[in-house]
Amino acid sequence: MKLTRRRRQRLARTAGYLVFALIILAVVAAADWATLSEAFFRLDVARSMFPEAITVALRNTVLYTLLAFAFGLILGLVLALMRLSSVLPYRWFATAYIELFRGLPALLVLFMVGYGVPLAFPDREIPGGVYGSVTLGLGLTAAAYMAETLRAGIQAVPKGQLEAARTLGMSHTRAMISIILPQAFRIVIPPLTNEIILLTKDTSLVYVLGVTSTTIELTKFAGDALNTRVNPTPLVVAGLLYLLITLPLSQLVRALERRAARER
Repeated sequence: MKLTRRRRQRLARTAGYLVFALIILAVVAAADWATLSEAFFRLDVARSMFPEAITVALRNTVLYTLLAFAFGLILGLVLALMRLSSVLPYRWFATAYIELFRGLPALLVLFMVGYGVPLAFPDREIPGGVYGSVTLGLGLTAAAYMAETLRAGIQAVPKGQLEAARTLGMSHTRAMISIILPQAFRIVIPPLTNEIILLTKDTSLVYVLGVTSTTIELTKFAGDALNTRVNPTPLVVAGLLYLLITLPLSQLVRALERRAARER
């Protein structure tokens, strides 16, 4: 009996699924779950982390993420507009900033904000203490990435819309604020949401600033618990709490992408 092309494709797909499932089952069956549970899934160790894991560490992680994102978004928008400006020095500055901060590790930027800025300006402090330093340190790096995302969004809006607004008597600034930027933001919402996810994970670098028991974030909190209980279960708990933040955001990105695809 000769199989049709569609049936052959279906059989090949089914065989692929079966092979994949067999590999997973083989790996699961071969693992030493008793030793693994004792090492990574100790319920007594996990219970000892609460409620501080939620009320302090998770709260600070979310707060650091939101503050850095807000700062990065504002600075990124300014940089994007400078990058598109007809004034050459503005374009030079924005390009140099973006290339510099995209090339530097976020850990180094945080370190320089935490220890370099106080040395450079000994009579002044960054407002907000650790929260201000994290906002500045993570926001400076995030702004470089967001600037390129926003620039792409602005350039994706048809030029004819700006020209039409100018024809109606709008100034260039008003046309950008009223016509171009709202459409650009709608285009770049999915990549900006991805930036929040990346910022959430970058908060694990905040330990370099020397956080206290009230400003601690998830990774440092889990690291301290690991040293105290001599067991890696806190790292698993911290990972699950990170997923508690990032998985809904990932679902939001997919929903926004599907919505954007329907509107196209």
